[in-house]
Amino acid sequence: MQDNATEVTAAGIARLAGVGRAAVSNWRRRHADFPKPVGGTETSPAFALAEVESWLRRQGKLAEVPLRERVWQQLVGHPEGPATALVHAGCVLLLIHDRPTVWLELGAVSDERLAARLPGTLEQVIAPRFGVAGRRRVHTSPAARGVHTAPAAQGVHSPTDVRGVHTLPGERGASAVNEPGGVNIQGAVNTPPGVHAAAPAAGVHTSPPASGVHTTPAPPRVHSEPPVHSGSVAGTSAAAPAVHTPTGPELLPSVPLLRGVAELAAEMGARQAYEFLVGRHLDANPRQYTLTPAELAALMGDLAGPARTVLDPACGTGALLRAVPARGAREVERDDSERELYGQDSAPELAALTALRLALQGRNVVVRTAAGDTLRADAYPGLRADVVLCHPPFNERNWGHDELAYDARWEYGFPARNESELAWVQHALARLRDGGTAVLLMPPAAASRRSGRRIRADLLRRGALRAVIALPVGAAPPYNIPLHLWVLRRPDKAPAQPEVLLADTGTVAEHSGRGGLDWEAVRTAVLGAWRPFERAGTAVEQPGVARSVPVIELLDDDVDLAPARHLPLATAGDGEHLSDVRERLGETLRLTVDLTPPAPAGPTEEQPGRWPLITIGELARGGALVMRTGGNGGHARVPVLTDQDVLAGTAPSGTLPESDEAAVRVAAGDVVVPILGGGSVARVVDDATAGAVLGRSLVLLRPDPAALDPWFLAGFLRGTANNRQASSYASTATRLDVRRLQLPRLPLDEQRRYGARFRALAEFEEALRRASRLGGQLVRGMYDGLTDGTVAPD
Repeated sequence: MQDNATEVTAAGIARLAGVGRAAVSNWRRRHADFPKPVGGTETSPAFALAEVESWLRRQGKLAEVPLRERVWQQLVGHPEGPATALVHAGCVLLLIHDRPTVWLELGAVSDERLAARLPGTLEQVIAPRFGVAGRRRVHTSPAARGVHTAPAAQGVHSPTDVRGVHTLPGERGASAVNEPGGVNIQGAVNTPPGVHAAAPAAGVHTSPPASGVHTTPAPPRVHSEPPVHSGSVAGTSAAAPAVHTPTGPELLPSVPLLRGVAELAAEMGARQAYEFLVGRHLDANPRQYTLTPAELAALMGDLAGPARTVLDPACGTGALLRAVPARGAREVERDDSERELYGQDSAPELAALTALRLALQGRNVVVRTAAGDTLRADAYPGLRADVVLCHPPFNERNWGHDELAYDARWEYGFPARNESELAWVQHALARLRDGGTAVLLMPPAAASRRSGRRIRADLLRRGALRAVIALPVGAAPPYNIPLHLWVLRRPDKAPAQPEVLLADTGTVAEHSGRGGLDWEAVRTAVLGAWRPFERAGTAVEQPGVARSVPVIELLDDDVDLAPARHLPLATAGDGEHLSDVRERLGETLRLTVDLTPPAPAGPTEEQPGRWPLITIGELARGGALVMRTGGNGGHARVPVLTDQDVLAGTAPSGTLPESDEAAVRVAAGDVVVPILGGGSVARVVDDATAGAVLGRSLVLLRPDPAALDPWFLAGFLRGTANNRQASSYASTATRLDVRRLQLPRLPLDEQRRYGARFRALAEFEEALRRASRLGGQLVRGMYDGLTDGTVAPD
């Protein structure tokens, strides 16, 4: 079966061939044998990938499609959409990860036979990894498993009351009650080890599983902790399992993609291949998903601390579940039981992607994810987790206010219709064991809205709310407001002298744009305040940053928990600090005077106004420079130079999705050019920036020192006319085609003469930036000092 089902757009063809979209338009006009559109629209046609690839090779425009690009084009052109393609790819990568030799045998057959045989093989991996029912007869005796059942009068059905469960031959009459190992059937509740099975709520159907989901038992897992007794909880799950085994007809259109994915896994590893595909999909659809930045997820995980059982009730793409630190080495030696990660999301594709990403992290982890509305159809009503992390949806009015009025989760008060965030807070607390920790990302309004004051007051009185931490603007979407972190703990005993930590990190991290937040400073400030407070229940006051506030001070009519309203003023306006800023500003202003360029001179008789020109593309083909583009992944701890860093002239501040992809490292003397936004900017990499990874939307030019001076190159690339002729314009953005930028043909000595002048201009530009920052600090400090009394008006 040929890959004619996969379609590719003109933009995809341009990426395959390494050209601009205009070149693809020219090919369509000039070559009668160019493939005809097979889909799309008249203004945005789509072409068969196999036909395009064949035509490019015949024309000598493409020796071989890069594997990653080919697999990516197959994924985005999948007939059922990229989300379905990612799920199918994840299932096969999990098979390759767990049973690599099995795939080698399967891959040798035809596409049709592979699609027919694959579901049964995938089932053998998916069933035990995601807790689908097993091939071993399940014991029906609750006492044999240590599972406590409630009396029938309370509405709890016995195991034999479950209807419609698929069993294998010889297993008729097997119980559908979940095993401690995590048996899971559609319409049933995922019951964690040692936890009671909750009663089905009214209206919950125990219908047969979806097509392709079999109740094949996983081997029992032995857990060392005693069972936790949890009574029935309102809102028993009607959510479906997130991952099911696709059928043969469903897999048949995906077979070419799956073969390519297997090649990619052989090249870079199964986990890394899936991270590459998922990361690129998320990057390609930024408006479709609300992502939790990796740095914020890591901070939330550190606040929660190490845990074995973790829940994210709005798991999205799984960033928070992956961020909880593992237990220490000594604890692992004492207890070799698996970590348990539970997730739920209303978007089925996200719940499935999360499950597959987590399962590919390693074998020593139990993964349970479900698709469904968490507040209306909780998938884990009996769960008592060590940690709950959550980035809930904000400002949701249709969260179930009318249906859930008598839900048992509202221990601290029934949330108002406009207080959906407080419903998520109480859901998180209801899913914690006694003493367990929850960390939620919250909008700042949740700390001060009058409609939520009674719930906030009860959270304070009972010791459930431990900290409210204000983050800087730009920490997470929506980027224009300073979001809060709420740290909660399910009370196991009343605190003797209850206090709450209030912290504000908005003043500790300077940033330049969305990619420039100083996360290290934020992390240091937050953990530096939280860890002493966590140990002692109180903390040393840090003016303007953190304060441990007695609960009694907050229990007024408003119960306003906004940190800035309870923190003592910082001493930003003290005379010593302002004198230092003023002195540095004076030095910088004197430097700008010294660096001010002399009056410009026109061209001399020996120097004509125009030169013969050559494009960057021609220089690259001739070997005078090497051209590289920013990647979509890299090592997580390596600083990344972003387009915002280049535009602002700041140090590398970004990150890329973690993968083993060969990242592009910048070196001293490289020239980096942003390709989006329409600004004429080029930056020469210095020794301080060397070694950073090249970020997305950047092009790196590495000149041959024997042919090109880097400052000469960067200077001429910044010409306004040069940028205008090399730019293309869409309805909302401007894109620079770096290959079309032009340079004059000059001898190396003449290049260096121009380069010295361009370098002096860059130093003058940096001095102006520094003067602007220092001047802003001085003005702000003077206003603060005069208004708080630390600076006299005379």
